[in-house]
Amino acid sequence: MPATTLSIPTADGQSDAFAAFPCDGGTHPGVLLYPDAFGPRPVLWDMARELAGHGYYVLVPNVFHRHRPAPVFDLPEHITTQNRPALFSQIMPLIEAHTTERALSDAAAYLDFLASRREVRGGPVATIGYCMGAVLAMRTATAHPDRVAAVAGFHPGALVTDRPDSPHRQIPGLTAKVHLGLAENDMTPEAIIEISQAFDAAGVGYSCEIYPGTVHGFTMSDTEAFDETGSRRHWERLVALLGSTLG
Repeated sequence: MPATTLSIPTADGQSDAFAAFPCDGGTHPGVLLYPDAFGPRPVLWDMARELAGHGYYVLVPNVFHRHRPAPVFDLPEHITTQNRPALFSQIMPLIEAHTTERALSDAAAYLDFLASRREVRGGPVATIGYCMGAVLAMRTATAHPDRVAAVAGFHPGALVTDRPDSPHRQIPGLTAKVHLGLAENDMTPEAIIEISQAFDAAGVGYSCEIYPGTVHGFTMSDTEAFDETGSRRHWERLVALLGSTLG
């Protein structure tokens, strides 16, 4: 599966990125894949290759590009509950610095980049994300309803908050079809009801599913949270969503 590292111009300098795509020389629907809080790393690049094998051009940007290129953090080979606290002491300042304004500025740059690639078919793309990346995927889709046909978030970060810029408050502008794949404790029942009501009001097709027996991070094979059954279900749901929206 062809893959390459890239440099994408943004308002705040160059963002490094990784892309994987089919080797047939044709054009393919674009997918913008936002990583979890641990950032772009080999497991995300492998996931991009897996998805590219289904016929998509998959772009994995480094949303922490203002700080350092990927892999952003010095991660252990396997992330456990024991080493997470020390890792998050490094990660949280970068997450806090990645404001909504920065996220939206980068999102426009990433979408423009996909539109410029000769390997990417014209028309709307999909945005997908994991953990904090699910928030970024939703923000991208609500800010660019004419450019995003599908959005998927797995073990998502905070999609429903009290803040004025909470992702769920932007859903009135959404047109994309949505799938949220939740670990058992990712969202409270009240938050699930609130975001479901927002999707209903927007009139978009969506599914919001709790994956039984999973914990936050269940798709990431380099973490202790990984769950093989949950990961397999995530791939089934994701491929079906993309097939029904991007063809």
